[in-house]
Amino acid sequence: MRRLLIVLLVCVCAVAIVSVGHARRPQANVQKGNEQMSKRASGPFDVKLTPQEGADAAVGRMSIDKQFHGDLEATSKGQMLMASSSSVKGSAGYVAIEKVTGTLGGRRGSFYLQHSGTMTRGAGDLTITVIPDSGTEDLTGLTGRMNIIIADGKHSYDFEYTLPDKQ
Repeated sequence: MRRLLIVLLVCVCAVAIVSVGHARRPQANVQKGNEQMSKRASGPFDVKLTPQEGADAAVGRMSIDKQFHGDLEATSKGQMLMASSSSVKGSAGYVAIEKVTGTLGGRRGSFYLQHSGTMTRGAGDLTITVIPDSGTEDLTGLTGRMNIIIADGKHSYDFEYTLPDKQ
């Protein structure tokens, strides 16, 4: 189990670093009617991953606790499942769901993020997406994708999103 957790952390870090190169820039496509313009939020975050009891040797499970700062002032709690190849070094995968609660661009509410990350022989791919229709309160209608950046051992996020105007 310890080997799996070490591989997972390497996987998450490698995937996050790779995602920096794939970060998409917001499109300045203000549309007429009900279309919204893409917005961007960024800032640092702190993360604590805690191994969960009962995980078997093949699939590891961890709880996620985060504190976001910057344009997204929020906390999150979630669950992660991960597995790694026993025969090929540097190949692993994880999925996670986390509930984010706080303020985004001054608007209060909560929403869920869905993670899907893989690493194939050291090459990472990570997708973090807002679960459709999961936004509450002032974040109702939120859509978007988040990238994780790890540089010099510090975590930060880059979040491209759309949010309907307040009614």
